[in-house]
Amino acid sequence: MHCESIKMTDTLLLAVFGMPGPFELLIVAGIILLLFGKRLPEVMGSLGRSIVEFKKGASEDTETTNDDSPQAKVTDS
Repeated sequence: MHCESIKMTDTLLLAVFGMPGPFELLIVAGIILLLFGKRLPEVMGSLGRSIVEFKKGASEDTETTNDDSPQAKVTDS
């Protein structure tokens, strides 16, 4: 009987604090659009450029680590 009450409580908590539905997501999207409407294209463009730069840097780093060229030796003098 004790286990059943725990299951009922967990189900109730999941129902109250569960994933937002489509209506809630539309409300959040509307609020974001109202707050950042004028700057949203600029912000999204900046985000896209950042992702492209990150991918370029990651691919360059992969190319340099896969390179078989000898590395300079560091000596303590």
